[in-house]
Amino acid sequence: MPASEQSPVASASPLRLSVLDQSPIPEGSSGAQALANTLDLASLADELGYQRYWVAEHHGTPTLAGASPEVLVGPIAARTDRIRVGSGGVMLPHYSPWKVVESFSVLSGLFPGRIDLGLGRGASADAVTTHALQRDRRVPAPYDFADQLAELVAYLEERPPPDSRFAGLGPLPGLPAGPEPWLLGSSLQSAIWAGQLGLSYAFGDFINPKGREMTHLYRESFVASQSLQAPRVAVCVSAICAETDAEARRLASSVQMSAAVHQDGNSIPVPPVEKALRFLEQREPQENAAPRRAILGSPATVRAGLEEIAREYGAAEVMVVTITHSHAARRRSYELIAEVFELEHHENP
Repeated sequence: MPASEQSPVASASPLRLSVLDQSPIPEGSSGAQALANTLDLASLADELGYQRYWVAEHHGTPTLAGASPEVLVGPIAARTDRIRVGSGGVMLPHYSPWKVVESFSVLSGLFPGRIDLGLGRGASADAVTTHALQRDRRVPAPYDFADQLAELVAYLEERPPPDSRFAGLGPLPGLPAGPEPWLLGSSLQSAIWAGQLGLSYAFGDFINPKGREMTHLYRESFVASQSLQAPRVAVCVSAICAETDAEARRLASSVQMSAAVHQDGNSIPVPPVEKALRFLEQREPQENAAPRRAILGSPATVRAGLEEIAREYGAAEVMVVTITHSHAARRRSYELIAEVFELEHHENP
């Protein structure tokens, strides 16, 4: 383990808190309203003192409106003052590495020192939608994520890419500013890639709650790079905070119903609480068991839960993803978490 990171247990420095926003679409609302809610929540997170605000990429679903993080990042950064803004993440298999780097270089030039480029390897779409995203639809797109990632990192570091055909590309438009690269993951392979390329690593505990050994492997594999001299881990956690534990569990019924319907092969907008409670009551008890982890409860309960997961991963930063039917409840959840962690409040101009 590198001397700069003595232990996988979080250091004495305060735990940093950030937001991962998937732009959920409440039943009875619209995708446009969900995107407006994202802008509103980002402004609130900036005022509350969160470290960064990432927007996700999902395609072809009535549940989530965030299909294009590279489009959302600019309006969010323009609306906020100090918070870092980025993708959580761009699904690189859909795109040209050069195009992704150019897009985030433009954003970095406009908002220097505030842009993150989080990268993922999932499709975040069904097979038909994935095919529709392809430019060439004559054959399935190759799965060459490792090559794409190495090429993209070379562009960011302004060194020749592995494919010599692209060695003479012109300068990035946003120089001298550049985005901070992160690799998102929930598997051993992503941990190895992040370590070998010297990237910051964001682990999706809300997808796979058994990632402690994977982040340990990341640290063991880590090689210092231009962008990062020592390993850095953030863990993405599903959480809902309310005034009481019971109210938080009640609010969580909406996303639990959405997840259950998704497991049955369908997708729906995020349902209201009363509808979700009726749905869950009618299912067999074993059908309601969720393999994924979520921290639900009062401020004290949520703080204890988030701190425990941070210690488990040795993460200095927790990214909180919250989905509720009510946008007001989602806002309140982030307010309560900020209060219980005593984040530094900022008044935006």
